[in-house]
Amino acid sequence: MSPTSGSGLATAVLTATLAAGAALAPNAFAQTATPAAQTPPPPIPLRDFFRNIDRGYYRLSADGKTLGFMQPAIGDDGRSKRMNIFVQALDGSRPVGEPRQLTRESARDIPTYFFKGAGTALFTKDTGGDENDHVVAVDITSGKVTDLTPFAGVRAAILDPLPDDAEHILVQHNQRDKRVFDVYRVNVKTGAQTLVAQNPGNIIGWQTDHAGRVRLGVASDGVNNTLLYRATEAEPFKPLFSTDFRTQVNPQFFDRANQRFYATSNRGRDKSALVLIDPATPNDEQLIYAHPQVDLDGAAWSRVRQALALADYDVYKPGRHYFDDTTRQMYQRLEAQLPGWSLTLQSSTLAEDKYIVAASNDRSAGARYIYDAKANTLSKLGEISPWLPEAQMATVQPVRYKARDGLEIPGYLTLPAGRVAKNLPCVVNPHGGPWARDRWGFNPETQFLANRGYCVLQMNFRGSTGFGRSFWEASFKQWGLAMQDDITDGVQWLVQQGIADPKRVAIYGASYGGYATLSGVTQTPDLYAAAVNYVGVSNLFTFMNTIPPYWEPFRQQMYQMVGNPEDPADKARMTATSPALNAQKIKTPLLVAQGARDPRVNKAESDQIVAALKARGVDVQYIVKDNEGHGFANEENRFEFYGAMEAFLAKHLKP
Repeated sequence: MSPTSGSGLATAVLTATLAAGAALAPNAFAQTATPAAQTPPPPIPLRDFFRNIDRGYYRLSADGKTLGFMQPAIGDDGRSKRMNIFVQALDGSRPVGEPRQLTRESARDIPTYFFKGAGTALFTKDTGGDENDHVVAVDITSGKVTDLTPFAGVRAAILDPLPDDAEHILVQHNQRDKRVFDVYRVNVKTGAQTLVAQNPGNIIGWQTDHAGRVRLGVASDGVNNTLLYRATEAEPFKPLFSTDFRTQVNPQFFDRANQRFYATSNRGRDKSALVLIDPATPNDEQLIYAHPQVDLDGAAWSRVRQALALADYDVYKPGRHYFDDTTRQMYQRLEAQLPGWSLTLQSSTLAEDKYIVAASNDRSAGARYIYDAKANTLSKLGEISPWLPEAQMATVQPVRYKARDGLEIPGYLTLPAGRVAKNLPCVVNPHGGPWARDRWGFNPETQFLANRGYCVLQMNFRGSTGFGRSFWEASFKQWGLAMQDDITDGVQWLVQQGIADPKRVAIYGASYGGYATLSGVTQTPDLYAAAVNYVGVSNLFTFMNTIPPYWEPFRQQMYQMVGNPEDPADKARMTATSPALNAQKIKTPLLVAQGARDPRVNKAESDQIVAALKARGVDVQYIVKDNEGHGFANEENRFEFYGAMEAFLAKHLKP
């Protein structure tokens, strides 16, 4: 769970951190399980699902002469293997020469990185999962590492990589005031920084134009947002319009002239659409594209052509709407060479003539390629997890069912291969956020559970994002109530379909999904045979009292979405829906996992539910990792957690 406070501009809606197809009819389910006569696939070693990949995260330098990738490698402690950055020369699209190890991190894997120009790689790192990210630069030639934000307890992010400036990037961080983020121009060689925009205390997001000038901001009083604009950086910001937080106008980028700007907006509509806004007449949005079923996820701009390229959306599978022939034809050529795969462009040269292409589906993390757009050629770089045979993985099916109040709930059902979909042990897996959503694609957790014989149901309960404003607003102050009913009704749907054995259903979730897990075994103690809570909230009062300082601007919004502990009606409801305050109702065996450095869901959330259950003699297993935060990033900790979950589910569900 995380408010938007990272890079780029966003309205105050809370979002999670931790897919277009034909809609199915309500309660529809197409049985596509492998006939029983076929043999189920053999158990695949647990570590194969959760190990670090041998090589991946491919990126191209701006000039296309260098290939970057990450793979496990010994760090500077001389013993720990973590995901580190390597570089290799490119001859056209062909890697040549020996790869060179560029970084030597040993405490934690590098989560991601990208090239700045032709000579620098940039990545972020925190300490033990505390999410106080530092922005780090590495010189590709010399290997010199420069921490660009060497400040203790400070959270930093890249706002704009400034592709036309060879030496600088824009970084935002909260060194001056832990609650808000200022913008600095930082030299990637020396680390020298210059203040570009100081936060007056109420700015929750910034946006630059194509020249890297900070031109837009969102000011918030916690509930109402005001979009601010300035024509030049020498001028003060002026308000364009104000909305409450339910109305979202999210700027994407400016137009070619750097005067008007594109935004996804739900002003006057239920679904967020792509619009063009002229600061001279900001209330007159020009509609560019809207999808009739879902919100748009965002849009893409071609820097080379200075043109709007595409818009992304996700009904059941990823979909795109094209705005120019160049983009449309490029994807058509790619799809012709990689038929049946879901394609994502992960990196490109500055000239937009070569790309890293990821090809994946629901049963495979797939492969990565270099695509030469001028020659229309694909050069394969490698498979991501070839030790997980696609033929032995399970199909992920989009489904819909009706909640008790008639609201249609979309989701995904994964059935174990080689088994008839009847009386199966099942794991219900609500997502985190909660203002996020599950998507179609390859998920090692889901495939691991299916390989062990479980069916898996992932539902986008009310409040999940992407399905329109009314669907999102239906979750307000419904933690443990209607949101939980949507999950319960999903279990009942599985049973009614004959898919699930009602005596062998478990619930597992992380973050908000962990709260839903605890709420499920509190509100419906007879529904689940086992439960796994991973970094989940247990007490709404202590959760609200321990939010990180950079969430403080969102407190009033959280009061409206979750509840205000000082309001008598909210207090009563929050008391009734806090699992730790109702632990006497829990009798389901429980496994709890927690990172000690978690800044979002404090360790006390897990401590108190475990203590309450142990005092009553309820079967509870507790895993705590001192070097982890909101989820386990280190490979050895993942192995321990999933190993414990495997044994726990096998004991109580007997697959």
